[in-house]
Amino acid sequence: MAVAAHKQKPELKTYHATVLVTRVEDWCVEAETAEEARQLLQAGEGYRCQLGDRVHVEVDEVDA
Repeated sequence: MAVAAHKQKPELKTYHATVLVTRVEDWCVEAETAEEARQLLQAGEGYRCQLGDRVHVEVDEVDA
């Protein structure tokens, strides 16, 4: 009777997903002017100063 009282937990599976995450980040670059800084950042220069908040998460695909 004690065995019947214990419910078996369902077996869990691992799923992989493709997730698009949009996040706001603060980036820094050294420059002489704001315009130069803008050009450098647009060219991929600089470094991330602070990791920001996630503003959007979208699950694109889930694979078993």
